[in-house]
Amino acid sequence: MQIKAAFFDIDGTLLSHKLKAVPQSALDTIEQMQKKGILCIAATGRSIMEFNRLPTRGIRMDGYIALNGQLVLDQNQEILSAHPLEDSARNHLLKLFNEKDIPVLLIEKDRLYINKIDDQVRAANKAVSTPLPPVDSWSGNPVYSAIGYVPKEKEEELHALLPEFTITRWCDQAVDLLRKGGSKQAGIEEFLKFHTIRPEETIAFGDGENDLEMLQHAGIGVAMGNAKAIIKENADYVTEDVEHDGIQKAALHFGLID
Repeated sequence: MQIKAAFFDIDGTLLSHKLKAVPQSALDTIEQMQKKGILCIAATGRSIMEFNRLPTRGIRMDGYIALNGQLVLDQNQEILSAHPLEDSARNHLLKLFNEKDIPVLLIEKDRLYINKIDDQVRAANKAVSTPLPPVDSWSGNPVYSAIGYVPKEKEEELHALLPEFTITRWCDQAVDLLRKGGSKQAGIEEFLKFHTIRPEETIAFGDGENDLEMLQHAGIGVAMGNAKAIIKENADYVTEDVEHDGIQKAALHFGLID
């Protein structure tokens, strides 16, 4: 089956937080794949604002699945589809945000802010090379997703407080808070419809729990060498880690580049 689209997670897949850079081998691989007519799309829990200020800025992508699929953008970062939080889901989230018992980060299209900062927030942001967000109150603008800064032992409490949300952990200190049914894979499906591409004509690269569904549904799911065990177990192929040219080696293995 010819591969027509490749989806790349950012943190720990394209971007190495040890190197604080995107390896040159990954940049070269994306460029070579695009020259062969393969669309290369970022699929991330990050906002597009973060993508544009991280070392990923300047990479010419053919699309963006941002905020774990809540925003789908074209190559010019214009919205193809959007899923803001609404009704009781938004109200429950804002109640948690306003109570300030735990740190909660609200994410809009071009802005993010938090209700308070503690050691959980500092540790999580340091792990992904991200500056601390501003502390602010809700702006009244559409909110597309959120981050809750809770350790694993308190995650069940969060499920009880936010029954309308899918909760996916991305590090020991923090989880993504998404509308039910929201995921990178849901965003990918929307993107593929715009381009008339079938799921079996895709390859996806990832390393975290929020990549699991994406890897399972792609024609080829590639787990990075630094991926969590559950990701490796459910991938079609396990490559090297991000610091050791994992993306390039997988692309060579599947004949996507020369």
